[in-house]
Amino acid sequence: MNKWVYLFKEGNASMKKTLGGKGANLSEMTNIGLPVPPGMTITTEACLEFYKNGKKLTQEIISQLHDNLKVVEKTMGKRFGDSENPLLVSVRSGAAISMPGMMDTILNLGLNDSTVKGMIKATDNPRFCYDSYRRFLQMFGDVVLKIEHELFEEALKEIKKDRGVKLDVELEADDFKKLVEKYKEIYKKAGKEFPQDPWEQLWKSIDAVFGSWMNERAITYRKLNNIDENALMGTAVNVVTMVFGNMGDTSGTGVAFTRDPNTGERTVYGEYLINAQGEDVVAGTRTPEPISKLQEEMPKIYDELIDIFRRLEEHYHDMQDVEFTIERGRLYLLQTRNGKRTPYAAVKIAVDMVKESVMTKEEALLKTSPEHIEILLHPYFTQETKDSAELIAKGNPASPGAATGILVFDSDKADKLVKEENKKVILTRPETSPEDIAGMAASEGILTSTGGKTSHAAVVARGMGKPCIVGCSDIEINRAKGIMKARGKEFKEGSWISIDGTTGEIFEGKLETVMPQGLEGPLAEILSWADEVRRLGVRANADTPKDAETAKRFGAEGIGLARTEHMFFEPDRIPVVRQMILSSSVEQRERALERLLPMQQQDFVGLFKAMEGYPVTIRLLDPPLHEFLPSEEDDIKELAKEMGVSFDKLKEVVESLHEFNPMMGHRGCRLTVTYPEIAVMQTRAIIGAAIQVLKEEGKTVIPEIMIPLVGIRKELSYVKQTIVETADKMIEEEGVDLKYTVGTMIEIPRACLIADEIAKEAEFFSFGTNDLTQLTFGFSRDDYGKFVGDYVAKGILEVDPFQKLDQIGVGQLVRIGTEKGRKTRKDLKVGICGEHGGEPSSVEFCHHVGLDYVSCSPYRVPVARLSAAHAKLKNK
Repeated sequence: MNKWVYLFKEGNASMKKTLGGKGANLSEMTNIGLPVPPGMTITTEACLEFYKNGKKLTQEIISQLHDNLKVVEKTMGKRFGDSENPLLVSVRSGAAISMPGMMDTILNLGLNDSTVKGMIKATDNPRFCYDSYRRFLQMFGDVVLKIEHELFEEALKEIKKDRGVKLDVELEADDFKKLVEKYKEIYKKAGKEFPQDPWEQLWKSIDAVFGSWMNERAITYRKLNNIDENALMGTAVNVVTMVFGNMGDTSGTGVAFTRDPNTGERTVYGEYLINAQGEDVVAGTRTPEPISKLQEEMPKIYDELIDIFRRLEEHYHDMQDVEFTIERGRLYLLQTRNGKRTPYAAVKIAVDMVKESVMTKEEALLKTSPEHIEILLHPYFTQETKDSAELIAKGNPASPGAATGILVFDSDKADKLVKEENKKVILTRPETSPEDIAGMAASEGILTSTGGKTSHAAVVARGMGKPCIVGCSDIEINRAKGIMKARGKEFKEGSWISIDGTTGEIFEGKLETVMPQGLEGPLAEILSWADEVRRLGVRANADTPKDAETAKRFGAEGIGLARTEHMFFEPDRIPVVRQMILSSSVEQRERALERLLPMQQQDFVGLFKAMEGYPVTIRLLDPPLHEFLPSEEDDIKELAKEMGVSFDKLKEVVESLHEFNPMMGHRGCRLTVTYPEIAVMQTRAIIGAAIQVLKEEGKTVIPEIMIPLVGIRKELSYVKQTIVETADKMIEEEGVDLKYTVGTMIEIPRACLIADEIAKEAEFFSFGTNDLTQLTFGFSRDDYGKFVGDYVAKGILEVDPFQKLDQIGVGQLVRIGTEKGRKTRKDLKVGICGEHGGEPSSVEFCHHVGLDYVSCSPYRVPVARLSAAHAKLKNK
């Protein structure tokens, strides 16, 4: 017989796949002696069984649940459903991977018209009992029976209005008793019936929580966070003895992080409410107190919490996010998990914990995600920019970073505006809920008028790495009128605002953002540890000295791709390039190229200086020549006038260069086969620059000349001969000791298949995975965007293959090309220079295949450095 239900004392933290994250950690905390209410976990396998059984619990699961509940009853000295001394429970979801707020929870289960009287008799606290009953009615109606949540909220507002109070805690027992009856009326009007039988309540609640695994917001969350549903079995369900934070002034509930999740500082960060239940803190309906104030109100509880936080960090080797309840002066832990944190905090916490001997360097590297590094390099507002802007409000900073966008008050609308109109939006609401997940993901940043730093908006925004401000009482949102008021000023929906999630400041208008300029502090330290571990080299794709300098600051060990054509589009060069294209003879073309030579040489001088001692791979001209000429008739006329040629002649040249499929046409090495003088000029510029830097500054220069789009050994041989003859002659004439290599960019499938032949000529390979992906799939990079979304949505493709390397198809070509090339040339240097070179899973693949380096854009270099370290650590 399968075991479907585990008591907390039977599980442990290693059983996360079976018990879910919450259940495994509740078991672990129970077994290390922390105060956890007794309970049990229904396994993730039971979730699968539930769906196989037509979304119904099997009799075997029900029987095991009965048996385990008897054990809990005996421990607590109470009985489930008993009218005199009832045991109440909560029913909570808990998947193997943390999905905060995405699935459902029900508290106070077991209350009905009979047990509530038993509770009153046992506690002599009718206010607490009816408060708990109305909460259960609302949760059960909302989660299980799908009665509109707002109907219950409206009834609560009406009671408070009648009593002339603003907060729930100001209501009396009779108010909650009336509210219970109002809630029952809501059930009736909705055509639903509230079950008085506690067992029926339990079965239906477990069904609902299992069912929430496939609700829309949970599915969206998994997609946004790249969580593979097939790798998970579903959610577990935790049935836990209720402990009550709403029993008066000696009770309360809170959420706390063992370190500040924004800054990473070693200080307790969190909030709590006296006389409240857990959802009051995260819902943002009441503004909670900072956890530091608990030291004044309940010093013994505060000290106990601090000691528990220390024990949890030492046990889990990570910062923890803890939910707790205080019932009449006694502390209980309801959950712990690795806390979500900002990217900056993630790096600082990892570095600090190594220094504190809480974790090893290897653990610290693996706890820091490449996504954290990438977000750290995102834009921010300068102080000068903020000083010149109009500050319209200030709230609580909940997730750092800067964002600019238009005001949008509805989550669905935000999602639609971004996807359909490519707008940048700031989602602005009184508070957010799990239903807002898609709009939050689409937004540049999130702003709420209520809630604290552990509210839904704050926690989810931090996890997404998005700027967020919460609890901004300076703003008032009127969705019906489509306006936001801030300090007496009105802003219509669609108005531009800018938010600084680090300071909590909100500005009018569209502020300019800037990128961070380098690496320092904890980030520099953790990347230095990554460098100690990784095998793969990391280079940058850089076309200008400025890009090269940025790349070097970010830790690049050379340039893996310098695209020479980008330099041709400069205003002082494009006319000369066009003259070269319009030339009707080799002599005319050479004259134009001679004018380009000094310009191109100075470009390379800058690259070599910036990358002193590191290799610089320079790709010869790649795009088809028509890209340098206009296509519209008015533009052709204007250019003909500028160049002093007839319109008809220029139009004839433009038309002669037209190709039906230019990306597979006259480009790359095919250009230099037809026009070898182009290769001669570019080789002279590369070698001339290297000699200049070597002679004038005595710097080490390592030029690598790369021939693009090779698919035939003989075309590579032809172009290589031109390069070698030109380069060797220059080196001999100058009398310098300069080593250079000639290699090729592998971007045609045929080149991978005949790589052993190609390697007889090429001294290095660099896989251009952008074009290799295009040619392997037969997807035009310019047009595939029209349909790739459908392919991903319908499960035909898991991800866009231009964003993540297709390891099954394109990856196999990379593997074949590498293996064949090295059979011919054992010391063949092999790298990758498509943007895949900065994508973590693609970097890991490159490590597996045995490449020597990856190359990516300058701002992704730190990401690649950490990804390369992860690849080594994961595959020891």
